[in-house]
Amino acid sequence: MTRVLVIEDNADLAYGVRNNLEIEGYEVDVAVDGVDGLERARGGSPDVIILDLMLPGMDGFRVLKTLRAEGRAMPILILTARGEEADKVRGLRLGADDYVTKPFGVLELLARVEALLRRAGPGSAANATAAVERFGDVEVSPASRTVTRGGTEVALTPKEFDLLIALIRRRGAVASRVELLTEVWGYNSGVLSRTVDTHVAELRAKLEENAAAPRYILTVRKTGYRLAV
Repeated sequence: MTRVLVIEDNADLAYGVRNNLEIEGYEVDVAVDGVDGLERARGGSPDVIILDLMLPGMDGFRVLKTLRAEGRAMPILILTARGEEADKVRGLRLGADDYVTKPFGVLELLARVEALLRRAGPGSAANATAAVERFGDVEVSPASRTVTRGGTEVALTPKEFDLLIALIRRRGAVASRVELLTEVWGYNSGVLSRTVDTHVAELRAKLEENAAAPRYILTVRKTGYRLAV
């Protein structure tokens, strides 16, 4: 059964989210503060995490940053009342895969959880290419969803990995931002226009020798991105 960890200190909201997820057949665990949520994420190996930002003990940003620093790549959806663009950009840069602002529609939340699980799962489009792919000193294995650089494994978030695969599959052809939003995130409405740019910047920081002057993950002005192969 698919496991969802909800880290939310509002008891009524947590109950509602849990109830709707369980109706859909998910196994749901709830943590009411950041410290407990971090420990449950470490010990319970959830398939997806729904994370509030304003939490007692440890805020959601710190929980997210810690999990990604430890190399934990499960999809993380931020669910918060903090709708400022700066908060969204910070969350995405720290490794969040999606960002939903309260108040929200239950059906939309369920759809986004399903989309994250679909893209992170073994049957996702990201795994459509079976062979190990290489560029520079980077090796990408779609089957195991692992990336190494110079023989050392690099921890990518699920969305970073899917974005990288979307570029690889084009064999050097240009992908527009709209195409990448649709393919990787599954929709193009309600997503920040800077989402793709933010994730590309993270990929460059992790995979390029000099992120400021990339050799492989290239910008095509006024269009999008391509991978030099």
